[in-house]
Amino acid sequence: MDKQKIQQFGDELYEAMVKREAVSPLTSRGEDISIEDAYHISLRMLERRQQAGARVIGKKIGVTSKAVMNMLNVHQPDFGYLTDDMVFNSGEAVPISDRLIAPRAEGEIAFILKKDLAGPGVTNADVLAATECVMPCFEIVDSRIQDWKIAIQDTIADNASCGLFVLGDNAVSPRDVDLVTCGMVVEKNGSIISTGAGAAALSSPVNCVAWLANTLGEFGIPLKAGEVILSGSLVPLEPVKAGDTMRVDIGGLGSASVRFV
Repeated sequence: MDKQKIQQFGDELYEAMVKREAVSPLTSRGEDISIEDAYHISLRMLERRQQAGARVIGKKIGVTSKAVMNMLNVHQPDFGYLTDDMVFNSGEAVPISDRLIAPRAEGEIAFILKKDLAGPGVTNADVLAATECVMPCFEIVDSRIQDWKIAIQDTIADNASCGLFVLGDNAVSPRDVDLVTCGMVVEKNGSIISTGAGAAALSSPVNCVAWLANTLGEFGIPLKAGEVILSGSLVPLEPVKAGDTMRVDIGGLGSASVRFV
């Protein structure tokens, strides 16, 4: 795809985010969009956000669990960028009406890095050695594509459908919890709506972070010390609206909660 078209699509998605107005799927426009094209569109969208003052503080991995793959009909992982205007603390009110279009919440495990990870060749042992701590979190995904009608190229171009994220209050060493068998319980408005385990995300959240480091390595992009890495949902996505409250508890990690306004 030529650079002018990539810039056009990236600008369109940025404007959709700012105006909270979804656009038709890019893959429905008659263009031959490759996975690589989609990542370049995403980078243009990020460039516009940085020009507006946003600062990159981490990365996210998307579409890692079978539940989410089946829900979105997207069958391979992707990644996006986290910026400082996207993060909330546990218990804070998260605005929907002035920030998001069609939000859905998912429970995840966040990794906070103390060392850089640069692929290719990053192993699970490298991920554990580079991780300062892990903590429970919510990712509030959102799509600038109408009605979530996304092919893999659409969600990649749209910053992996990332909206906002909420970090829990508790942080533990990744070596002090079994990240494969740890159980997750998600509640909405006081009722349990889903359960999962670490193994739901590519068999382990550590596998997800290694995949991300190696995939980004192909683009010459490292995971950096101090960054937050969202490792992918362990449960199905849950639509949310103003007035909803959610809580996630993860065995050995603690909890995170969020209320939407």
